[in-house]
Amino acid sequence: MRNFGNLAVLGFAIAIVNNSLIPDVWAFQSPPAVTVVDRQTKAQGADVVAELTRESENRETINKQTVSSFPSLFWEINNLPKISYSQWLEVLARRPDSDNTARETAAQPEDIARFDQIVQYAKQQNLPDRAIGQIIQAIGDNFLGKPYAEGLLDKSGAEKLIITLNKFDCVLFVETVLAISRGVAVKDYDYQNFVNRIEQQRYVNGKINGYCSRLHYFSEWINDNQKRQTVENITTQLGGVPMNKTLNFMSQHRSSYPQMVKDEATYQCIVNQEADLAKTTVNYIPTNRIKSVYSQLKPGDIVAVATDVKGLDVTHTGFVYRNADGNLGLIHASPAGAVTVAYDLQRYISRVESAIGIVVARAIDPR
Repeated sequence: MRNFGNLAVLGFAIAIVNNSLIPDVWAFQSPPAVTVVDRQTKAQGADVVAELTRESENRETINKQTVSSFPSLFWEINNLPKISYSQWLEVLARRPDSDNTARETAAQPEDIARFDQIVQYAKQQNLPDRAIGQIIQAIGDNFLGKPYAEGLLDKSGAEKLIITLNKFDCVLFVETVLAISRGVAVKDYDYQNFVNRIEQQRYVNGKINGYCSRLHYFSEWINDNQKRQTVENITTQLGGVPMNKTLNFMSQHRSSYPQMVKDEATYQCIVNQEADLAKTTVNYIPTNRIKSVYSQLKPGDIVAVATDVKGLDVTHTGFVYRNADGNLGLIHASPAGAVTVAYDLQRYISRVESAIGIVVARAIDPR
């Protein structure tokens, strides 16, 4: 799961494999390869049984619908070079800037054109003068209606840095909007720097180095990005309570992850990462208490949907969205089909199967 897979931050999905329901898990991509392509991303992950909340175009009607997606949780899974976990860590420590896998940049013209359009919009609206959370909401608005797609990070055999501005899963949407917004805040409108920010957010220590370097579990994604002062986990400040569960969904559902099935080193690497994650406490705000913290939330805060699925931390993610009337909702890449806004945050979470509450992280202003 992006340590989620991108580790778990994905959308709920139902897959039936060998007559058993398998929940989707998220996963980020790894090798120092940058391939900018449309994202049809299935968060990989684990077998997650979940009914996804569907939203109508008017953002009001929510219908429950089953979405099937094979191994995906927030992140997608790709092949990891055959090295042990300890060797992998040693490489990162010894050669932080080295390319252990050929980095390839294959930006699609439509993605670059889309990026330029957003940059022009940011300049015209004087977004650099706004707070980082307001920038995030404004940039997110630019993607409303863009299609939801699964499994984009796992399309190729080797881990590659996938970039897309035309299709998203829930984690890719969060990563993309956050990366663009951080650039806008400091008036950095260079496309390659945007790509670099995606890599920094998606991989352990900010460097792509195979499948296992992707932050699969979203809790791990938050922890790793907090170390680099990209985001701050504010769940505890908001009165969060311990989740009290062992995060081992990926290792316990090894057969759902092709990279782990084929490579023992990759499997052991994930097991070790889960062991490290067990040393930290994951807190969440129970669903029935979400509305009580509305006054402390800000537009652009990252929201991850905490789940009661065994071994998994979260199953979906998006941003707090302030509606025109001031009410707080959620802008997200919805498994129902597109980037959309759920009008009320607590109501949305309460209608997501297996959801128990939310984890909240706040983007740190880079200025």
